[in-house]
Order: sequence, then structure tokens, then C-alpha cells
Amino acid sequence: MQGVRSENRPMSEINVVPLVDVILVMLILFMVTAPMMQQGIDVDLPQTTSQPMEGQEERVVITINSKREVFINQEKVDLLLLRRRLERSMAAKLNREVLLRADRSVPYGFVVQTMAEIKNAGIEKLGMVTEPLEVHR
Repeated sequence: MQGVRSENRPMSEINVVPLVDVILVMLILFMVTAPMMQQGIDVDLPQTTSQPMEGQEERVVITINSKREVFINQEKVDLLLLRRRLERSMAAKLNREVLLRADRSVPYGFVVQTMAEIKNAGIEKLGMVTEPLEVHR
């Protein structure tokens, strides 16, 4: 009679196989989708309504004027030499972040070409400098 009673009791063991299956599927999904999020040129665009950024160390600012001249801070640089100059100047810095300013009249293609050179120099973060929108009331 005791054998019959033990068969009717509820099972107190947890079946972990379905849990492991779900976790494995989620792991595979994250592994497949993570590289897809890294394509293209990564640009951290600041919001136009945000407050000015306060930095701990001096940031490198790349400026493109209306004549398509490229400057690193205040120094004029040829676009073909931009990558090498950035690699040399950013080698010792821990925070590899660059801010890009471009005149409104500069063609989009030239700005993207400059962004590609910055990215090829190994810069991890590229911020765009903007002016706040004027609100007419």
C-alpha cells in the first residue's frame, strides 16, 4: 500500500530542460543581432534642446568651413592627412572622442567623407556640434 501512495504524490522536482532551452535560444538571438547594430558610421548626435556639455579634458574639435577647409582645433589640415594627424594626436588619450562642426553650406557628401576619415583614424565617439533652434514667440 505504501507504494501506491508514493505514486500519487505531486512531483517536487523542477524540470530545468525547458528553462535551459529558452535561455539558449535567447543567447543565440542576442549573438546574431548584436553585430547588426554596429554597422554604419556611429555618430552620437546631441539633442538641440540639451544643455552644453561640460568636459573633464580638452576635446578635439574638427571644423569644416564654407570653403571645405578642414581644421583640427585651430590648425588647418588637408583632408588626405586628417587620419594620420588624428591617429598621432589621439594615441595618448583615453577618451577618444571628437566633435565635428560643419558649415551649413558644405555638401553632405563632403561631411560624410570627413566623418569616414575620422572613423578610420580609430575614433570611438563622434559628436556633432549644433546650434539650438530659435523659438519665435
